[in-house]
Amino acid sequence: MPELRKDPVVGRWVIISTERARRPTDFAPDPVRPRATHCVFCAGSEDRTPPEITAGRAPGLPANGPGWTYRVVANKFPALRIEGDLEPEGEGMFDRMNGVGAHEVVIETPDHAATLATMPLDHVADVLGAYRERLRDLKKDPRFEYVLVFKNHGEAAGASLEHPHSQLIATPITPIMVVEELEGSARYWERHERCVWCDIVRQERRARGRVILEANGFIALAPFAPRFPFETWILPTRHRSAFEESEIDELRGLAAMLQEFLGRLNGILHEPPFNFMLHTAPLRDSPQEHFHWHLEVIPKLTRVAGFEWGSGFFINSVPPEAAAAALRGDDAPSG
Repeated sequence: MPELRKDPVVGRWVIISTERARRPTDFAPDPVRPRATHCVFCAGSEDRTPPEITAGRAPGLPANGPGWTYRVVANKFPALRIEGDLEPEGEGMFDRMNGVGAHEVVIETPDHAATLATMPLDHVADVLGAYRERLRDLKKDPRFEYVLVFKNHGEAAGASLEHPHSQLIATPITPIMVVEELEGSARYWERHERCVWCDIVRQERRARGRVILEANGFIALAPFAPRFPFETWILPTRHRSAFEESEIDELRGLAAMLQEFLGRLNGILHEPPFNFMLHTAPLRDSPQEHFHWHLEVIPKLTRVAGFEWGSGFFINSVPPEAAAAALRGDDAPSG
């Protein structure tokens, strides 16, 4: 059984994942990763994954067979397990609990060579709809406080399989990075009685220098203080704290925005590895006036080294104004 352990100094929880247990010798560098001879996520390999939780397929087609546009399955090597009770306990000054949660894989397309930037728009919207439906379903489980949706694209970004896929992990604790956003936006609300994210959108719309795209109810912008080169936030322009409240037309707008942005990113940076993370309100705390859900996209262009790990400061060599201008196609930053 995986285990959750709490750092007593900063309050950060860590997953000790026995499902992914490795020996010390397993960490020796492997310069060449052998390619799989047959992809377990491709059409025709449905029997090589755990059974479907849900899938997009024509009515009448049987589950766990071909004919799908996306599939959601349990992760074969989960960081947290769905079975069991939390059973929190103390070990002297330390806190721990069972590693109970859900870890699922969203196989985004049967086409091994496709990407979110090249898939049909309706299929991208269906993938986003799968995120929404899984959030709504996992919200029913009282053990879970948060669901993080994320994507690792490319080996350098942590993807262990090439086939287009994303993941979600439901946890019994709200992740500390989301807690920091929640607390910061709550403090802003107490001072100004306005959502900080809505204020960011308003100010960036006026200044324009860091806005990359705006269309269909969404805006993509380079944040004022990005941690990494070409870091981008995608937000709904209408205040929404919880992603699972999104309507179908909003998901189509987000799909169009995501496709356009990823296409531009690929063109400028030659199809870089990247991560994206969906930050939404905790399952038990929506709706919220002070929090605004958003998608954070981070191309994997630099390495985090000792200074960053030791200090919490990030050194970014690309000003956000220059990154936004490049992604807009400008010759020089505006604003």
